[in-house]
Amino acid sequence: MILAVLIDGDGNPVCTEMWPGNTAEVTTLVPVIERLRTRFSLGKVCVVADRGMISEETVAELEARGLFYILGVRERSEKIVRDLVLTDSAPFVPLMLEKRKKQIEYGAKSVMLGGVRYIVCINYEEAEKDAAAREAILKNLKRDLKKGAKALVGNTGYRRYLKTVGKNSFAVDEARVKQDARFDGIFVLRTNTDLNPLSAMLRYKQLWTIEQTTKHLFATRPIFHKCDETIRGHVFCSFLALVLKKALEDKIAALSETVSWPDLLADLDALAETEIEHEGKRFLLRSSPRRSASLALRAAGLPPTVRALHRAA
Repeated sequence: MILAVLIDGDGNPVCTEMWPGNTAEVTTLVPVIERLRTRFSLGKVCVVADRGMISEETVAELEARGLFYILGVRERSEKIVRDLVLTDSAPFVPLMLEKRKKQIEYGAKSVMLGGVRYIVCINYEEAEKDAAAREAILKNLKRDLKKGAKALVGNTGYRRYLKTVGKNSFAVDEARVKQDARFDGIFVLRTNTDLNPLSAMLRYKQLWTIEQTTKHLFATRPIFHKCDETIRGHVFCSFLALVLKKALEDKIAALSETVSWPDLLADLDALAETEIEHEGKRFLLRSSPRRSASLALRAAGLPPTVRALHRAA
């Protein structure tokens, strides 16, 4: 089963669509898009998809129907991207994004090649992590090279940096090391939109939000159901949770506040209510909320901590 979520330009979930898996996307995805286009009277449609999910045949069909797209590219395996697009010397346009209460620096730039527009993006924090991971591998590789070829057997992490220099003799392939460094923190997009590079990058990054929400946050997968109706019901509950999550985040943002979603769930889970009776009157007493839960309660306009109930009989 393939699950798709339609989100508007402000990040609001609109609807979900499902269709059978293991089918060619040109015969399934395009009809779904056209159905949504008619259902919501959409003037412009932009398909955003991850690496390798859309074939060249489907890209051609999207363009023939006047549909826009932003697609992830396999930058290591696609020769044109690897050898030409990534050699572009134009500077990146910088952008700072807040993630987990930390400022992350990104960059993006547009590269035209053979009538195709590519967006080259970089996450500088990931670039540092990639470089550090490679240095750690190379350090261990150089140590094990001194022990002989047998010490290298079975370590798949070493293979990309090795070259044969004689019978049963290996050395570090510096050319491969240099080539690998070109991909540190890099991801490449292909698009037929006229969005500026940073806007295209941000639209693509929304995929991460969708996947985190539908797959992990609300445990949409795996689904073990025998009937189509129960599958649709399960997905609808997850979609409803996504709608409520976005609505609550917007209300919290309207208070000029931000919260971590895991912290918010933990704080709400810690809330408890106790029913008490005092001088013939009954009250519902809620435990004192932590910071994130307090923000959520304020944003949602929920009742105060103490609520009077009807008189005891």
